[in-house]
Amino acid sequence: MIDRREAMTALETALEENPVAALLGPRQCGKTTLTRMLVDRDGGHWFDLESAEDRAALAQPELVLKKLRGLVVLDEIQRQPELFAVLRPLADRPDRPARFLILGSASPDIVKGVSESLAGRVGFVDLNGFHAGEIGGADLDALWLRGGFPRSFLSSSDAASWRWRAGFIRTFLERDLPQLGIRTPSETLRRFWTMVGHFHGQVWNAAELARALGASEGTARNYLDILCGTYVARRLLPWHTNLGKRELKAPKVYVRDSGLLHSLLGMKTRSDLLSHPKLGASWEGFALEQVLALCGSEDTYFWATHAGAELDLLLFRGGKAYGIEFKVNDGPKMTKSLHAALEDLNLERAWILHPGTKRYPVHEKVEALPLGELSVLSEVLDLGTGGGQSSHQSGSHTLMA
Repeated sequence: MIDRREAMTALETALEENPVAALLGPRQCGKTTLTRMLVDRDGGHWFDLESAEDRAALAQPELVLKKLRGLVVLDEIQRQPELFAVLRPLADRPDRPARFLILGSASPDIVKGVSESLAGRVGFVDLNGFHAGEIGGADLDALWLRGGFPRSFLSSSDAASWRWRAGFIRTFLERDLPQLGIRTPSETLRRFWTMVGHFHGQVWNAAELARALGASEGTARNYLDILCGTYVARRLLPWHTNLGKRELKAPKVYVRDSGLLHSLLGMKTRSDLLSHPKLGASWEGFALEQVLALCGSEDTYFWATHAGAELDLLLFRGGKAYGIEFKVNDGPKMTKSLHAALEDLNLERAWILHPGTKRYPVHEKVEALPLGELSVLSEVLDLGTGGGQSSHQSGSHTLMA
């Protein structure tokens, strides 16, 4: 069984500390399943806003919701954004007779009602697909190839996983985005998303993508906003120092789920992946997402100079700077870039994350670390028990998410 206890703990904490909790993440990442586990255990009221019956039941939402007690779940709330204004006075009741849990597949930047109507009343919990800490080291190769979406990862074969992802991409573009009010043609967004896949792990160049699309730079930026706001792409911002050096100031871009990246770029099998020119970039994005699942995405950046020095991931924790490089070879060594980063950024420690099995020092402050031992970062960065590796037996899987 795949245990998502850390996600459940974060959700419970958000509900305890706030009158409204928002569980946000991409479609099919396990939000509904996780919430049903909570409702089955503690009880509650459930409204699925993709259901015509439930939408009809909320025709007079304030009259219906103010009578309810306990946990009230509003699933796919982006379908009825007017509910955010209704929730505000209900959340402000002093006795808090009900706790509201809203589930959505778009970030607050797209569903503006969350931040505008519920500011100071809502606790956010981000949920993505499975990560290394949940599935264990035995299945990391499958997680890398198939990605973390539960149905993709748990498919009976790589071919079945490929078919699921193809259907997901089509449904996402043709149904989910139009439901958010996004009217860009699905084929245009698919072309753009595929282009982002080819730029995966590179510095964003709006002018180049705009030329390829035959559109303006503003249009290209808008398309990237859509993909980032729906949790299928990521911007990693650059870190600027006062070193007097010419540093890169544009973000890096990634397709967040490695399985979706492989689908967009035509990598069906592990053999396809290992022979593809984007192998290194694929590993970088995959390992990056595993680190962010462990450490969180706040105060995380990349660093690069025009002279060629760079650091794939720069984290600030407890007032100290830490660095991470991602290398797809299983015997990485110290690099000139890491030497420069140690000196220029005053790194406390750094790691080179690789897909092999050996952990060893490459410098007094730098260690080569297998991705399967990622929990080491939790210990060093003092993250407590959250995000560490969970025990998991390889073989058949039962979804518990």
